[in-house]
Amino acid sequence: MEFRIERSALTEAVSWAARVLPVRSPVPVLGGLLLDTEGGGEGGGGPLRISGLDYEASARIDVDAEVVRPGKVLVMGRRLLDICKVLPEGPVECAVEGSRFTVSGDGARFGLSVLPLDDYPALPPLPQLRGAVDAGLFAAAVADVAVAAGRDDTLPALTGIRLGLDGDTMTLAATDRYRFAVRTLPWKATTPGETADVIVSARRLAEIARSLGRSGLVSVALDAGSAGFEHSGMRTTVRLLEGRLPRHEKLFAMVDPAAAVVDRVRLTEAVKRVSVVADGDSPVQMAFSRADASVTLRAGYEDDVASQRLPATLEGAEEVTVAFNPGYLADALASFTEPSLRLLLLGAGQRAMITDEAGTDVHRHLLMSVKPQLG
Repeated sequence: MEFRIERSALTEAVSWAARVLPVRSPVPVLGGLLLDTEGGGEGGGGPLRISGLDYEASARIDVDAEVVRPGKVLVMGRRLLDICKVLPEGPVECAVEGSRFTVSGDGARFGLSVLPLDDYPALPPLPQLRGAVDAGLFAAAVADVAVAAGRDDTLPALTGIRLGLDGDTMTLAATDRYRFAVRTLPWKATTPGETADVIVSARRLAEIARSLGRSGLVSVALDAGSAGFEHSGMRTTVRLLEGRLPRHEKLFAMVDPAAAVVDRVRLTEAVKRVSVVADGDSPVQMAFSRADASVTLRAGYEDDVASQRLPATLEGAEEVTVAFNPGYLADALASFTEPSLRLLLLGAGQRAMITDEAGTDVHRHLLMSVKPQLG
């Protein structure tokens, strides 16, 4: 095996495939990356395919390279990535020489031990193709809901993102029981009336969505046990999580809430500002006044307190006071990009909904208000 490739292209491809490699594994070959140039010919310009996998996910990427001698080699992925990062810029020559894989460029030369190919498991196939979604919209939607996913691995389903398909609509949702984020976006189904309802690891899906790029279409594939995504020569699969998330429809139905509208940027800055004195998870209180057309944010206890007043409109009540975990509130606000936000409020200790000013169902973030405990 022998091929030539630009250092930047090799580094990007190795870095993308190495994302799925386990940090520690009792099976050494799972720490390896498979480099395959058997699609090329002698002196040809065939592609280099780099792939890796662990017990939960797989990744495969095709990149242009000048193939001198086709072949396959399995090497330690993270060590190869470390080498790629310190290689000089410019063309790189890679070859298998006996039991060693060599990487050289601009006078620098590295050697890596070759792992046994016979012990390496086959990459899982891509599941059934269900349709395609805009890469940029998909990445943004995943990022918006991932902040609400749980971190407790003892409840695996809550660490995931629900991926629902219904006709020409894709729904992404996540909850840790204290907050619930939902995004809907259009997508193109392969078969009219396509439906699905699965849970994908939030950490894995966020990583996949970020890595696939922001332009073009992402192909989405699903079966009973895994999800697959493909975009511009990159293909990745991830095992589905068992269980189901709570349905959000009834939870999001709020009867006669008060509705407040406030500038998103100013509110975000105010939350960050007053949270400086909020020890631990002590809440940030928000007191809305219809008469004053304002909201006053407060945080802290006794003499260590902070407050800020902002313009805000309020409908459906004369006054409403709510309080939130400052981290949860900051995460929710950061997931929006609209100039103004609408907050639907039921009162202290009850549900509160954040959405865009028009109150559409495209992006909604539910938070549980806590009772104010300011001193």
